[in-house]
Amino acid sequence: MAEEKILVIEDDNDIRELIRYNLIRDGYRVAESSDGEDGLSKANSAPFDLILLDLMLPGINGIEICKNLKSDPRTAGIPIIMVTAKGEEADIVIGLELGADDYVVKPFSPKILIARIRAVLRRKEISATAEMGKAIKFDNLEIHQGKREVLVDGKQVDLTFTEFQIIHFLVSRPGWVFTRYQIVDAVKGEDYPVTDRSVDVQIVGLRKKLGSYGKYIETIRGVGYRFSEKITAGEE
Repeated sequence: MAEEKILVIEDDNDIRELIRYNLIRDGYRVAESSDGEDGLSKANSAPFDLILLDLMLPGINGIEICKNLKSDPRTAGIPIIMVTAKGEEADIVIGLELGADDYVVKPFSPKILIARIRAVLRRKEISATAEMGKAIKFDNLEIHQGKREVLVDGKQVDLTFTEFQIIHFLVSRPGWVFTRYQIVDAVKGEDYPVTDRSVDVQIVGLRKKLGSYGKYIETIRGVGYRFSEKITAGEE
């Protein structure tokens, strides 16, 4: 059973109750808030393992809450999943730029929401492993940061500096959606310049070089890219 504590900041009573019910049924501990100011206060007053954040809130909106939490060292490491309405594409991009980890669009399936939560919490451990400099493995795809080496089925793939930076960045955070600007910020390479538009070109090249693994680099329309985990592949 899960033991992580999740803060749900959602002003719609029915949706908040639906989320709370499913989280508790799955074993999570839940705290709730129905407006922005109270939600921000609760996020700052107690440790949470994850925050589900509605973007359209009375008082302080979700974007401002995300900005506040991600700029504070005490709360910057808490994963945030944005809960959005259709048509909030621009806000999704802003939230991701500010450091949110994922998003779900209303109306959503509780099963998909739980899967996203599990994935985000699982990625924390994967990211920690990547930061320790260990090889990242995805089936027969291996990425060795120290060696700057990528292997597919045991065979080395010849990548440029920027291509390596991009694939390492995406695979070390499987399932996370990143905007092109976030990818640019992560790639400070030798073969500059790297721009938001050139990211698309780099992705095309990577997909070809990675062969069957290229399909796991997914385009999220209007937002950016992610390296899909098998458990979530096909959701979009």
